Amino acid sequence: MKLTPYWLDTSEPFYQGRTAPLEGHYDVAVVGGGITGSSAALALAKKGARVAVLEATTIGNAASGRNGGMCNNGFAQDYGSMVGKFGKDRANALYKAFDSGVDLVERLVREEDIDCNFARVGKLKLAAKPEHYDKLARSQALLSEVADPDTRMIPKSDLQAEVGTERYHGGLLYPKSAQMHVGRYVRGLARAAARHGAEIHEQAPVTGLRKLDGGHAVETPKGRITARQVLLASGISQVGPLGWIRRRIVPVGAFLIVTEPLSPEQIARLMPTGRNVVDTRNLVVYWRLTPDNRMLFGGRARFAGSNPQSDEKSGRILKSTMADVYPELANTRVDYCWGGLVDMTRDRLPRAGERDGIFYSMGYSGHGTHMATLMGHVMADVMDGHPELNPWKDFDWPAIPGYFGRPWFLPILGAYYRMKDLLT
Repeated sequence: MKLTPYWLDTSEPFYQGRTAPLEGHYDVAVVGGGITGSSAALALAKKGARVAVLEATTIGNAASGRNGGMCNNGFAQDYGSMVGKFGKDRANALYKAFDSGVDLVERLVREEDIDCNFARVGKLKLAAKPEHYDKLARSQALLSEVADPDTRMIPKSDLQAEVGTERYHGGLLYPKSAQMHVGRYVRGLARAAARHGAEIHEQAPVTGLRKLDGGHAVETPKGRITARQVLLASGISQVGPLGWIRRRIVPVGAFLIVTEPLSPEQIARLMPTGRNVVDTRNLVVYWRLTPDNRMLFGGRARFAGSNPQSDEKSGRILKSTMADVYPELANTRVDYCWGGLVDMTRDRLPRAGERDGIFYSMGYSGHGTHMATLMGHVMADVMDGHPELNPWKDFDWPAIPGYFGRPWFLPILGAYYRMKDLLT
């Protein structure tokens, strides 16, 4: 079993062999070479800007290459709750921003010829309890009325045609959702940005950031550059002078396993439609097939950080959970197991804007593949003088009380969610 992300192990590294020291002046310095940073660099380079992308490690090594590879439209939260909080018009506009993210991924894959197995397979949200199905049905009725008429309910009696498990009580289908090989996607996006003129620098963590007249000084171990504008696309990065960000984002561990390839007969029984699947538990689990017909199974197995020992322990929990969903996979070999960090905000919605002359976009809270793609392009327009295009422009972002970057409260939160899953 490899303790490395399947996506990174089965995609070509970006590495371009840059050895020259970093120096000079740029229009934009993009901090972070994941999906947000690569998408922004591509859009900015197409506008004619001189762009430097500064990646602390390698392209895709952090959250962008450690997720499930799902482009799931819709909110993580219940749509009815979002309408209650924001009103129909605003909730609908935000919902459509997630739709736009999936559309943009599809367009970029086509225009930039990124070989990443993109497919509109749909997302199925499964009810872990009968009462969860009723709540999903109420949400879908509102969705179909004001935001997404393509959604539909799948009753338990029809569920076997979707997923071969008796564990759930029906579900809500979002047909617009998609999936892809996210390692090939993020590295392909960075290559596209480089083709259009952006400079991509790996192993270049930002260690200092200082405001100058007319711009910013950006320090890295590879040298110092100046830039007229800076975009923080760093997510939950623990590297560099990002204390303001760290007080507002909580790094929550997410863990995944990938099995050996399944037989065509198993796939026909277990995943006949090949959709992305997620359930309604607070300690959520999700699964899908990989392009080479392996089962990817992930979730918040433990509220813990990622290291080899933690990943392996979480992998055992996930395999046990997978066997609960699909008993015939109990003895299936697990070939990959890894962990990563999800950059969670308090309300599980992204944040993007400008603070003290520095732009930022992050906090996607588990919906990063398509929203990061969208926000990279949106922030390129915002930095070009169009702040009105930012769907999150009016969202405040206060610090989390008593939190300074080390999430001491996660074990308590984990126990709370386990109790909620038992009782509700």
